Amino acid sequence: MDLTASGVRVATRTKHASAGLPAACTVLGGSVISLVGLTWDVQWHSDVGPDTFFTLPHLFLYSGSAIVGLASLVVVLLTTAAQRAGRPVDSSVGGRAIAVFGRTFAAPAGYLVSGIGAAAFLLYGLWDQWWHGLYGFDAVIDSPPHIGLLLSITLSIIGTTMVFAAARRHRWGRYGVVFSLGVLIAFSSITVLGLQQVDAGPVEPITVATALLSVLLATAGAAFLRRPGGAAGVAAVLAVLQAVFWWFSPWAAHAYADLVGLPVRDYVNGVPEMPSLMPMALLPVALVLEALLLMSRRRGWHPGRVSVVAGGVGGLLVAASMPLQTSLMYGVGVDAAALAATAVAGGVFGLLGGFAGWRFGGMLRLLAPATDGKVRTDA
Repeated sequence: MDLTASGVRVATRTKHASAGLPAACTVLGGSVISLVGLTWDVQWHSDVGPDTFFTLPHLFLYSGSAIVGLASLVVVLLTTAAQRAGRPVDSSVGGRAIAVFGRTFAAPAGYLVSGIGAAAFLLYGLWDQWWHGLYGFDAVIDSPPHIGLLLSITLSIIGTTMVFAAARRHRWGRYGVVFSLGVLIAFSSITVLGLQQVDAGPVEPITVATALLSVLLATAGAAFLRRPGGAAGVAAVLAVLQAVFWWFSPWAAHAYADLVGLPVRDYVNGVPEMPSLMPMALLPVALVLEALLLMSRRRGWHPGRVSVVAGGVGGLLVAASMPLQTSLMYGVGVDAAALAATAVAGGVFGLLGGFAGWRFGGMLRLLAPATDGKVRTDA
């Protein structure tokens, strides 16, 4: 048994790591359940038709947010009790504790954000139930309560990312950030549909928004790890989720339709709705970002400035690939003028994505507590 001060510190860190991992995995699991419910619900709307408030896909959406909310509440209560009892509070578990309601509660930053997202989801869920009671079936994804529900889950996933970022000195914390960012990109493929009423001429605003968020979050992964593989890891997670949902979405929608005795629409084309909205080219684009960032390291260039250029390149490539992706899947023609305009707009917004992504990744790094004057990055 190691009785040295160093050994005690290592043992303490290990204990805290094992204490923080179950809660972090629980909020991540809740976010993934919500994502499963969303892709199932979107496919249901596409292949079967409108629905009511109480459906199995909706149950997944609600239960995912409930899991996130309950886990966040438990951590907040445990942190508050520890602080009131004078026990040390490990800031690697969710981040530094923040005083809430006049120091009534002490809430770790990550769990505070994820919990607020879950609470907002509950409020928007009540609004959605009222909306169903007033108007009946849902026919569109971008109704006001749906947009609120989607943004609430997005906030919960951001909080989940912060929870893992606070445990950056542990390997599972770094992996969790990369996975959470991939989940966030997948989820945003539906959130951006709120822009479909925007008239931007030949520019496709949904495609540009997809390019912006994809580049921003992939760059955030690279900035968080500060080593090769961050952006590619985020893109790889998205690719895996896209492949799984490509099979799961139509299977779940059709199986549930058979279960409740509803027919599938005659004109179903076989293309999974939500997975087809995710950028298939993000992984090769992320490799381009990785190459540019690696070049900056070798030549001593400022990575934050290079990330802006890399973001512009990435945004242009993602925006240019999305119309081609749609054409390939649905067999429709490509408007060259619209493609060019959308690609240019994607490149411009990609510059913003690269700029913001690098800084957001740096902000995530700051959630981890300092240890002996610096944060450990080995684990």
